[in-house]
Amino acid sequence: MVVRVVLLGTAAGGGFPQWNCACALCTAARDGKLPSRSQECVAVTGNSRDWWLLNASPDIRTQLASTAPLWPGPGPRDTPVKGVLLTDAEADHAMGLGVLRGGADLKVYAGPPVLAALAPLRAALGRYTGWEWADALTDGGFVLAGGLVVTAHAVGTKAPRYVAGAAGDEPWVLAYRIEDLATGGVLLYAPCVGAWSPVLDELLATADCALLDGMFYAADEVGGAVRGEAVQAAVGHLPVTGAQGSLPHLARHSGPRRIYTHLNDTNPLLDPASAARRRVTEAGVEVLEDGAELVV
Repeated sequence: MVVRVVLLGTAAGGGFPQWNCACALCTAARDGKLPSRSQECVAVTGNSRDWWLLNASPDIRTQLASTAPLWPGPGPRDTPVKGVLLTDAEADHAMGLGVLRGGADLKVYAGPPVLAALAPLRAALGRYTGWEWADALTDGGFVLAGGLVVTAHAVGTKAPRYVAGAAGDEPWVLAYRIEDLATGGVLLYAPCVGAWSPVLDELLATADCALLDGMFYAADEVGGAVRGEAVQAAVGHLPVTGAQGSLPHLARHSGPRRIYTHLNDTNPLLDPASAARRRVTEAGVEVLEDGAELVV
């Protein structure tokens, strides 16, 4: 067996086109000139039977319904979905948990501050069915059904906007290293990265495939595309380009397959014909559409 990875969604919060945005890119998507994208979420399995969700987007029902390997059966309430690994507590990554409330015996992994922030949601979901909630940062990592060994790594300290008084040094944002016990294949999942760090260099050095934060292409992107919006530095995502961007760092790691995901609706990488997409492609980094399946 091999690690199978399905990109259920590849857009940032709000999807693409975003419902309340009439920027040039969103308009092009509504006109059918660019492919639409749902909110970022991934499914992964090591045995093609037990599937794990990496984040749970608000679009999860549609994403599951459009992905045949994740359909229920053979029993009326059987599901191949075994649980969720949360990278953070942002709404676009956690709100889908409410959609999954009918699933029995799911297991959800997250960092301690995320588990605490989601306490009200956890209590509400507990009235529907019994789930297990686990600390993703446990020493030594953990093993998922299907033969996948996972370790979580802190890559950001930005708390969601709805959390008041959060400590500035807590591990709010995680990356996951997922290794197949049988083949040794390694997937790195890091859709939210506030700043590059030696941790990411170490993880990329042993990865075969990496799904990485591509939310913004440039440091001044949001202000230029949508007048009046805050600069994205406050959002906790490093840009692709620029002195502090991820693309120059990825140039040092040509071994793994590298893929940008979590694309904001202002990002020119959404346009396959753009100079931005051409630059990233020439650097050996990919931008794939929703539904793409990878083998690691």
